[in-house]
Amino acid sequence: MGLSATLLGTASCGLPRSGPNKREIYSGSVMRQGDAFVISVNDHVTRATAVQPALGFSSDFLKAGVVGSDTINPGDTLVLTIWENVDDGVLGKKGMPTQLTEVQVDGSGYIFVPYAGRIKAAGNSPDSLRKVITEKLDAQTPDPQVAVARAAGDGSTVSIMGSIGGQGVYAIERPTRTLSAMLARAGGVTIKPEVAKITVKRGGKSGTIWLKDLYENPKMDIALRPNDVILVEQDTRAFTSLGATGAQARVPFETQTLSALEAIATVGGLQSGLADPKGVFVFRNEPAEIARVVLGRDDLVGDQRMIYVLDLTEPNGMFLARDFVIRDGDTVYVTEAPYVQWQKSLSALTGSVGTANSLNSLAGN
Repeated sequence: MGLSATLLGTASCGLPRSGPNKREIYSGSVMRQGDAFVISVNDHVTRATAVQPALGFSSDFLKAGVVGSDTINPGDTLVLTIWENVDDGVLGKKGMPTQLTEVQVDGSGYIFVPYAGRIKAAGNSPDSLRKVITEKLDAQTPDPQVAVARAAGDGSTVSIMGSIGGQGVYAIERPTRTLSAMLARAGGVTIKPEVAKITVKRGGKSGTIWLKDLYENPKMDIALRPNDVILVEQDTRAFTSLGATGAQARVPFETQTLSALEAIATVGGLQSGLADPKGVFVFRNEPAEIARVVLGRDDLVGDQRMIYVLDLTEPNGMFLARDFVIRDGDTVYVTEAPYVQWQKSLSALTGSVGTANSLNSLAGN
């Protein structure tokens, strides 16, 4: 008893350790005048806490049809080619096409064509504009032949930035009228698909989706609109690993969902010579609506401090750790095994005795 008391006293005198022990954590429980709820993880808890941020596009984005790539808009650039059937035409010679390149559609939607005048181009397809120009020129030169080609310009572009192969301004053309096609046109995403998020800003609204969901769910491959801004960025969620684990660090998520078991594996697992598999704790500020379900109470208001306890030695402990979802901002802490502190205390005690004996021997000499 004397040795045990001495060791316990030594252990309480500030021996080096990675953090609080189980007894100290439990002392912070609401049941012991603390301000946190300490909850053992079971099937009910894993179901109640399995909440992930929902990403996706609103109905405004989903219901928008594709932009007619042949519709001319203000700011677009047109190429007009005109053939005349007379030797001395108003624009050129017979059989020699006259080409008007980079004809800009002005802000009001009009273009100017020599001998045809100012013509409304916006809202027309290239073919319908061709007919209008042909009718206008027919009064000046007999039976003209007109071709109109549209090169999408300022009026039908999107801006792409972030972790993409080629940031810049891209035209909405026939092959690139949807989100996935435009991403491919810009060189593709340059970060891991598992943690890539795509945000589309349109006017005062925005929507975000996981890249993998975009490719797996065709419904989310929305049609683009002129002036859309597309941002490709890496997921910023992370958890903190502390205690008797393989790493003490802030650890980014590497997948859309992350279980407690995967989180422990990500940091190198439990330290076999230090960790207590009965003392795996997850610290979290839990929203009131989830905390009410977990605790079976309806009197909670605001975020609640929750400490979830996982015992990996239980028959279903590994399964519960596999099913318990880690969320952004969580702290995963593993306590040291009781015998570790016992060994430290014993080493400190025997080391002190050895040091005292050495000093006595030196003094006797």
